[in-house]
Amino acid sequence: MLRLLDVSKVYENGTQALAGINLRIDDGEFVFLVGSSASGKSTLLKILTSEVEMTSGRGMVNSFNLNRIKARDIPKLRRSLGVVFQDFRLIDKKTIFENVAFAMRAVGTPPRKIKKRVEYVLGLVGLKEKADHYPTQISGGEKQRVAIARALVNNPSMIIADEPTGNLDPRMSLDIMKLLVKINEQAGTTVLVVTHEHELVDKFEKRVVAIRDGRIVSDRTGGYYQNEVV
Repeated sequence: MLRLLDVSKVYENGTQALAGINLRIDDGEFVFLVGSSASGKSTLLKILTSEVEMTSGRGMVNSFNLNRIKARDIPKLRRSLGVVFQDFRLIDKKTIFENVAFAMRAVGTPPRKIKKRVEYVLGLVGLKEKADHYPTQISGGEKQRVAIARALVNNPSMIIADEPTGNLDPRMSLDIMKLLVKINEQAGTTVLVVTHEHELVDKFEKRVVAIRDGRIVSDRTGGYYQNEVV
């Protein structure tokens, strides 16, 4: 669950990155957030993960009040948000299993639970047979699948995928997006995908929120509406 009410962000150098953002994403939704470079997408994500504070407005993410969140609770907020990055961020010296298990070990999960959960999420992303491989031994598309499995492993309420197909060819990009749709539909996980790939977005009849100059200029189901975000 995500609620932003009249959220603005002005950086110390005077740059206004967000100007009166109102956004509601309910549990179980699949939403594309689209916009060109410097539109405000990155700042919006940083506010959602409590990396930066909003200048004004109110925000709530997965029962965490972004206006009042204490420093000790920020890691809990971030664990409720499985974040997938464009550059994978895998550890080359660890196996696929170990890369995914790392997040569970970090919070002190017992080994037996780690094994069961990691095997499950690797099966969900179609990589169970490659658990003993290393990142250097798999393709770019498979690396992104590992990153998605890692984001899922602690059972977050929401997946935030930040340009998840930016380093992939069109076929792999489509496969990754289909996987995120599958996770949304089968597991009921809320999914927010940040992207600028309009051709990919247009293949799915999903809700599309378009942002330009720090403002939401469109919020509707189906279609990228390129003319509204350039």
